[in-house]
Amino acid sequence: MGKHVIVGAGQVGVHLAERLAGRGHDVVVVTRSGSGPEGVERVAADVADQARLTEIAKGADTLYNCVNPQYHRWVRDWPPMASSFLGAAEDTGAVLVTLGCLYGYGPVDGPMTEDQPLAATGTKGRVRAKMWEDALAAHEAGRIRTTELRASDYYGPRSTDQAYIGETRFVKPLLAGRRVPYFSDPSVPHAWTYLPDVAEALAIAGTDERAWGRPWHVPTGPAVSTLDVAERLCAIAGAPKPRVYEVPRAAFNALGLFSPMLKELRETRYQFDRPYVLDSTAFQTTFAMAPTPLDDALETIIAAYRNPAGIGN
Repeated sequence: MGKHVIVGAGQVGVHLAERLAGRGHDVVVVTRSGSGPEGVERVAADVADQARLTEIAKGADTLYNCVNPQYHRWVRDWPPMASSFLGAAEDTGAVLVTLGCLYGYGPVDGPMTEDQPLAATGTKGRVRAKMWEDALAAHEAGRIRTTELRASDYYGPRSTDQAYIGETRFVKPLLAGRRVPYFSDPSVPHAWTYLPDVAEALAIAGTDERAWGRPWHVPTGPAVSTLDVAERLCAIAGAPKPRVYEVPRAAFNALGLFSPMLKELRETRYQFDRPYVLDSTAFQTTFAMAPTPLDDALETIIAAYRNPAGIGN
């Protein structure tokens, strides 16, 4: 068994911590406030403080970057944190596993694969692309060992209000028979990545050297529209027929005047205006991991919603 340091206790970090701890690993969760799940060591620290992060990561086999700064602060917050992660990985020898995203590709025609260039022109996409480029350069120079796992939009137990089809803004109102607003056309197919699958893929990447030195896509099922997800959710739960409506673009843009989060979403709106498809064949084939089928995931989500105390991985 090894020592694993996870920075971030959000919708992915908690799942990962519980999964690794359940397999007998020593797990340390690092957040600014010292929060985290029960059964692991919890440490309060500023991840941008490289000396402090290095101290925490001493003796660790793997260091996981599961941080997610506020959307409108990415340009300011990510560079010092990314530098800190690289420095800590180099100083301690811990494998750096970064939870990435798909923004770096920019708009793509057809399924996204890991060999496509990071050609984003948007601010957030370029920030994430540079993070990976810097990490890969350090890996190829022999300074660190690293990998990055990229997922599409999350769904699953304990998803936050930032998740488009998460518990707060999607599952709860639909199961209560209420209307759900959606900031694009809900009939457009979109790739959705199940949170427990993200945690499992990260755990694999942190313990299997075959993952190091390249990016991977987290196992993700076929793209399916938001309307289809809503219909399957309500049918499985025995809830009323779903009512999902598109917020007009003018209203969406106007809301951005008052919400920094919604303002930033304009840059990535392209992901929802046309089919958004993720190819995760490489990870699935290499590590023999398939994505959780949609209906199975929805059954778990419904059970977790009805019995929060019984949530598991």
